Amino acid sequence: MQSLNNQRVLVVGGTSGIGFATAVAAIGAGAIVTIASRNQKNLDTAAANLGSGVQMRVLDTGDNNLLERFFQQEQAWDHVVVSAAQTKGGPVRDLSLADAAAAMDSKFWGAYRVARAARIKKGGSLTFISGFLSERPSGTAVLQGAINAALEALARGLALEFAPIRVNAVSPGLIETPIWDGLPSEKRKGQSLRQGCDAAPIRGHAELRPRRRHRVLSLDGPVGPQPR
Repeated sequence: MQSLNNQRVLVVGGTSGIGFATAVAAIGAGAIVTIASRNQKNLDTAAANLGSGVQMRVLDTGDNNLLERFFQQEQAWDHVVVSAAQTKGGPVRDLSLADAAAAMDSKFWGAYRVARAARIKKGGSLTFISGFLSERPSGTAVLQGAINAALEALARGLALEFAPIRVNAVSPGLIETPIWDGLPSEKRKGQSLRQGCDAAPIRGHAELRPRRRHRVLSLDGPVGPQPR
């Protein structure tokens, strides 16, 4: 892993899952890490596990005024990772319009608000976490696939607008996170899992280092040796 020594990394949604794994990896690479969440208790728990060097901020990606005040008061970041999202799923005809709108607001518009407000250094990066449903849709999770596809399209467009800041999207498959823990047993059968750290966007798959100004990196491939 490339050194991120003394680079400032903000992980929005850094208290659990891929966001937490990203914070762990960034700290291991020498970065000065700030985790953000709207829940102070979750921040306290995550910070206790990450160690004394991590910084915490209460942020709600649904509150544009709060986001703008936060980024105006902070120095420009080297890297910003957006992993925060709460999305309800289900068949389109069963999911209420209110829940569908809330899911879109959380994952897509939340990332959009962060991208719009964040101050990032030239040569820095902005990374979104999308998901494999953008490429492999499910009949019971249509909305999640649409949101992920929209997020990846957003990353492509922002890469052109924000250059030389790099904008990327990481599209993981099934990852062992608290979301997986909440799935019913029948949905887990026959599924291969990656560990959360394998999807962290600063590890060997998609490091926060100068590369292409945009890519959607899929981490939904095989997790072990496969027959040829």
